[in-house]
Amino acid sequence: MPKAKMDEEMKAFAADVRESIAQARRGEFARVHTPADIAAYKARGRPVGSTKDDAKQAVTVRYSPDVLAAFRASGAGWQTRMNDALKDWLQTHSPV
Repeated sequence: MPKAKMDEEMKAFAADVRESIAQARRGEFARVHTPADIAAYKARGRPVGSTKDDAKQAVTVRYSPDVLAAFRASGAGWQTRMNDALKDWLQTHSPV
């Protein structure tokens, strides 16, 4: 099998992998995550209750290709413009 050319980052990664394998063969194990460690990981991120009540929600919706093409053709911010268009429509129509 021919040797692949590796840049410095790949060489460092390969060396780390070789060292990890050698440690495993010697019976050395990776650091064990304690319950305190796990609790610290969970403490990261947004504090509970810090999101707005009217925050946008991610959903999966299917639109006609021509509708998407028209909004995407308008450039960056097309999703915001689509949201604004739907809000305007709701001012004069009932969603039911």
